[in-house]
Amino acid sequence: MATSLREQCHTFLSGNRESTPAELFAAMATWCAEHDVAHDTYGEGETIQAFEQKIAQLLGFDSALFVISGTMTQPTALQLACQQRRCFNVAMHETCHIMRHEAQGYQQQQRFHVLPLGNAYRPWSVDDLKAWPDEIAAAVYELPMRELGGQLPSWEDLEAIKSYCQEQNIHLHMDGARLWESAAYYERSYAQIATGFSSAYVSLYKGVNGLGGSLLLGDDALIEQARVWMRRQGGNVYHRTPYIVSAAMQFDERLARMGALFERTQQVYQIFHDYPDFTLNPQQPQANMFHWYLPINYEKALILRDKLAKAKGIWLGNPQTAPQPNQCFIECYVGDRLLAMSDHDLIDILEWVNDYVHE
Repeated sequence: MATSLREQCHTFLSGNRESTPAELFAAMATWCAEHDVAHDTYGEGETIQAFEQKIAQLLGFDSALFVISGTMTQPTALQLACQQRRCFNVAMHETCHIMRHEAQGYQQQQRFHVLPLGNAYRPWSVDDLKAWPDEIAAAVYELPMRELGGQLPSWEDLEAIKSYCQEQNIHLHMDGARLWESAAYYERSYAQIATGFSSAYVSLYKGVNGLGGSLLLGDDALIEQARVWMRRQGGNVYHRTPYIVSAAMQFDERLARMGALFERTQQVYQIFHDYPDFTLNPQQPQANMFHWYLPINYEKALILRDKLAKAKGIWLGNPQTAPQPNQCFIECYVGDRLLAMSDHDLIDILEWVNDYVHE
């Protein structure tokens, strides 16, 4: 029912506008013709290799490798780091995608052991890493942390983590699924943010609006090892052209828009200040995303979402449960849709929701 209702809506609070398959494929065909694109063969081809090198240079790594999914990318990089150090302990926050959304693949495949870091509700620090008495082969930092509403560590805290990992020979891996959204807050280049990380994963659809896929970045030796492991795992896709083209043709434009999206997020926060019963996490934006907490339970929020969709053709998003029984939250990504939405229209939506929760 929810999918059907969503498809009937004309206004969406969160995310980027998605082109229809016909629109996207037509744009890809035009771009391919303009740039004389030829198919790659198992990752060998001018277009894909040029794009991989472009992203590697952007982040300051030696090499990059296209991988069909982040779920394949990250455990592979961590397993290789563990094998190199003959230690299989990997430290990460308990909200890390590897722990929360991958059906415990790392455990079922016996790739490494996870040591949970820090507090569940805030970014982890170097002291959290030092608190483990065990030898640690690798540590994962997600920038920004999606499950915490897009929170980021302070620049000073991040630099301290980088320095400690280098001193202790800990492979520091970046879960950069939403890295593109972090530079505006830090006011640093992507290369500056990535400096000190041994490897990184970035998405080609989150924020970029590509069809899917990811890139693993690291030194030449890591990437060559990973290339073999992707073949072993069935990730050696014959033609990667559709994924690369859909990302490459809009990549520069998408990154150039991140500053405006962060500025719009700051404006949205100001609008929310007029609604004291709504809480945003984090308290101040650290990326162009946040969690919107409502003073109603999950079940009532589902009714609210569906009622607004039916009455107004507006899709709020999917409510999620919160620690408090009479509270829930909606993840909001400030993308094309909120950038184009007028303050007046946003206020109308908030007024409608506010009236509903006070019925």
